[in-house]
Amino acid sequence: MSHTMTALSAALPLASGWSVHSLWMRRRIETARRDPLTGLWTRDPFEERARKSLARGSQRAVLVLDLDRFKVINDTLGHAAGDTVIRETGQRLGRWAEEHAGVAGRLGGDEFAALIPGYGIDKLRADLFMLTGRLDQPVPFDGRPIEVSASIGAAYYRTGTGDLSTLLRRADEQMYRAKQRGGGWRIAHRLSVPEVGTVNGRRDGRRGTNGVAA
Repeated sequence: MSHTMTALSAALPLASGWSVHSLWMRRRIETARRDPLTGLWTRDPFEERARKSLARGSQRAVLVLDLDRFKVINDTLGHAAGDTVIRETGQRLGRWAEEHAGVAGRLGGDEFAALIPGYGIDKLRADLFMLTGRLDQPVPFDGRPIEVSASIGAAYYRTGTGDLSTLLRRADEQMYRAKQRGGGWRIAHRLSVPEVGTVNGRRDGRRGTNGVAA
């Protein structure tokens, strides 16, 4: 019995060490999948989590958003100001998504996305008003406020109505429409027919199509 207890006692620190190492590795892997500027998921882990959410069925809202006139901020105030605006926007979106049991990600540049579960269309409209109000608050930088605003597109999902790629594409189209009209938000009610021309599977004018930054 004493030999058994001695062996167990010797094994405990080793098991504990492996447990700590395993936890450290998991944290390292998760950190690598997070955007370092905003703390949001990067594109691949965001899409992975969004697809899992869609697979559980029921109603979902998929959002795509861009900052308005972001290039002007970068060009006139500098990249440090641009990074501050990106960081604050991502954190605001992340908090909003967390409050709604959803997931948010930074897709690249000033392009973000979110998926929120459990939606009816009326609640979606109300929450888009609230989200727009949050995102449009000035961002403090170097002792002065930077005026910011965002354009948001949303695609409304019901079980079996489309996959994530389709939903992101339709949300992106509505974001583009909102941006053309000066900002705010728009909701896609039809998922089957593209409203904007496609180049390389993406909305015409988007990054990776004509070399034009949207």
